[in-house]
Parts: sequence; C-alpha cells; structure tokens
Amino acid sequence: MRPHLPNPSGPHPGNAPRRRVLGPVLLAVLLAAPLLAGCLEAPTTEDRWTRVDMMSSSLSPNQVIAPGVRESIDVSTHITYRRIVTGYLVAELRVSGTLSPGSVTLDPNAERTAMAADIDRILASSSSCGRGIRAVTGWDHLIQPVEISFAAVAPATLMDTTASTPTGLFFLCYLGSGEKIELPSGAESIYVTPFNSSQYQILPVGMKLALPGPGPN
Repeated sequence: MRPHLPNPSGPHPGNAPRRRVLGPVLLAVLLAAPLLAGCLEAPTTEDRWTRVDMMSSSLSPNQVIAPGVRESIDVSTHITYRRIVTGYLVAELRVSGTLSPGSVTLDPNAERTAMAADIDRILASSSSCGRGIRAVTGWDHLIQPVEISFAAVAPATLMDTTASTPTGLFFLCYLGSGEKIELPSGAESIYVTPFNSSQYQILPVGMKLALPGPGPN
C-alpha cells in the first residue's frame, strides 16, 4: 500500500493560526505609526531659522575696550541657511546710550530667540563705531564660513560717568540688505538695512563689551 503523503499545496497546521495573529498585529502597527510620528519633537526655532554663529573672535564677552583707541577686530563666523538669503553679513562694534549691558541678552552661547530680539533693539537704538561687511548668498542647508576683519574706535566721550544710563558697548554679527551709496568724498560705501529677526527668521549673534571702570581715588 502506498503511504499517504500530505498535500504540499494544502494548509499546514501551524500556518492558519499564524496568519490570524499576524493580521491584527500588522494592523495595530500601521494604526500606531501616525501616533508615533506625532510624538516626535518639532524642530526648534534655532533649527528652523537661518542663523549666524560666531566660531572665533579676537574679542571675548565682557572684554574691556579702551575708548578713543583703535581696535583691530577679527571674527570667524558660520552662516547656516534655512532658506534662500541674499544680502550682507555685517560684523560691527556699536554703542548705545539708552541700552545698558544689563538690559539685554547678548552672548554667543545665549538663548538665540531672546538674543535676536535684543539685537533688533540694539540696532534700532545705537550707532556704529566701525564695521566690516561681506556680500553673502545661500540656500537651505548650506553652511557658509565667512571671516571679517575691520578696525573700530569706541568714542572717547564714553568715559563720561555722569550719564544716567550706563553706556552699552556691543559687538554684533547680523545679516541685512545693502545699497551702494556715494559718500561726499566721492568714495563708495554700502548702506545696510538689518533684517528684522522675526520677520526674516534670522538669528544674529553678539556679545557685550565693557568700558574701563573708574580708577582709584
């Protein structure tokens, strides 16, 4: 008598239960996928906005700057673009008689959104003591290194200690749009309008500097 062989095309005793279990498990994974994706943290402002980072500088936070003395300043920056930006990178020493160092958040390692808002305030209520500029352009995900060197002189009048508000001396690196202009001397210069941080989604960077304290009596 010929032995009875199982039909290879027929069901195997272990197959049916496995198919019944696999179906619901796979369905549960598919249904849970959108929920898992929703649990991922959204990118922060620092990851979504174009940002300027100060990689190195000849100045350091709270460094004392002597008024009336020519200061040679070198800075190395990285611009990380999150969209197409065309304009100018400005490295600038600025002085304000209305904003004191203690009234602003300004440090290369500070929280960037708060610092950007304070840099907008500084640019609106300060004057330049010297600057360097570079034309730049970039697109999303590009990291562009830019080095700038320039000379600046803090006004000698900053030593006036009778002012009601302590003078703020700040070093800023920011982006803006530019227009070439002709100076009365006939030389050409570039008039830069800073990009507002929230409107253009740009994070500038800067640091506070200090003036010499009063000498001993």
